[in-house]
Amino acid sequence: MRRALAGISLAATLMVALSFLVPLALLVREQARDRVTTAAEQRAAALSPVLALTTRRADVQQAVSGLGSDDRLAVRLPDGGLVGTLHAPQEALKRAVGKRETLALDTAEGWVYLQPVVLAENRVAVVEAYVPTGDLTRGVWASWGVMSLLALGLVGGSVLVADRLGARVVRSSRSLKRASLALGSGDLDVRVDPDGPPELQEAGAAFNTMADRVVELLAIEREMVADLSHRLRTPLTALYLEADLLGGSPGARRITEAVSQLESELDSIITAARTPLAAGPVNGTIPARPCELTEVVAMRLDFWSVLATQQERLYERSFTPRRTPVRFPEDDLAAVVDALIGNVFRHTPQGTAFAVRVERTDRHVLLTVEDAGPGVADPDAALTRGVSVGGSTGLGLDIVARAASVAGGELEITRAAMGGARVRVSFGLARDEL
Repeated sequence: MRRALAGISLAATLMVALSFLVPLALLVREQARDRVTTAAEQRAAALSPVLALTTRRADVQQAVSGLGSDDRLAVRLPDGGLVGTLHAPQEALKRAVGKRETLALDTAEGWVYLQPVVLAENRVAVVEAYVPTGDLTRGVWASWGVMSLLALGLVGGSVLVADRLGARVVRSSRSLKRASLALGSGDLDVRVDPDGPPELQEAGAAFNTMADRVVELLAIEREMVADLSHRLRTPLTALYLEADLLGGSPGARRITEAVSQLESELDSIITAARTPLAAGPVNGTIPARPCELTEVVAMRLDFWSVLATQQERLYERSFTPRRTPVRFPEDDLAAVVDALIGNVFRHTPQGTAFAVRVERTDRHVLLTVEDAGPGVADPDAALTRGVSVGGSTGLGLDIVARAASVAGGELEITRAAMGGARVRVSFGLARDEL
């Protein structure tokens, strides 16, 4: 933008300068020419009274010497004699004598003025005033040089002013751009100092207002999540009481363990929701230390295996022997595994088999969960954020998709070899393993 403004200013100023400079230069040249030709005509006219009184060669020579040099003034006497040096062509001289016509003409050497003087007895003398070419343009080049310097100064000044104005606009625009990118990256504390033209100052003020509103809305949302999570403590307490009524049976112990784990998860949600907002990625912060994906998957599969046994679901596991470190929070990774395996239990009949596999490529770790159920009729719709294909809230696959995006991978839904759905999630390997 800065270069464009300077270019526009340069073009506009050049057009204005040329529109004045060209006519003014022509006018200066014409004025210089008119000045010297008028003086020459006046010298020629001054000889007319002398010729009317005498045509003696000596007298005329004295008069010519008194008005100018012999190179600038010349007289053709009625008898054909010459005083001074003639510069006019013979045709023009004959025309001035024969037709008694005043002539002004340009020659290769300069400008010539012929003035006939009619004397007694119908005699004609001709006075010639001559101006060399150098005198016709004397002072013109100096004037043109001064005007060109003034024009260049005007153009340079206008470009400099435009560049300063453009620099101010560009500086304000870049500041607003950096702040927008920072806010989009999760830096909720970023603000701009409104600067530049009034329009950019208004845009900067509007950005600050928007950023304040975003922080306010996020705070309200996080507090609402914390409140909703806290409200779940009441049914959890009721489950604890029911488990106590069942005594020490294996089912009661499993219920107590599940409720304890759920309560721990709620505590984590409440703590995270009420933590003051800080700068960082919106989708969460990738931990500095990688976690082993295989270990997390194995742990969560052990948890689900109890329910799989109760529902008579056959399952198989296949884990790569190689290390599978990924820079992703362990709790979030467990939530991803629970969402994938939980979908199998929610959307397939009891007794439906499933499989969990962990594979590794050069740059990614692949987590695959497939089943022998009816499958997913519309995989594209299932990948749409917030859309459910099984009558649930649609948050399970949304959690998985966002996790894959944050971890530098992707989510894919296809038909499994077992006949049902196959959901594959890729996670980028930790940089230390690349």
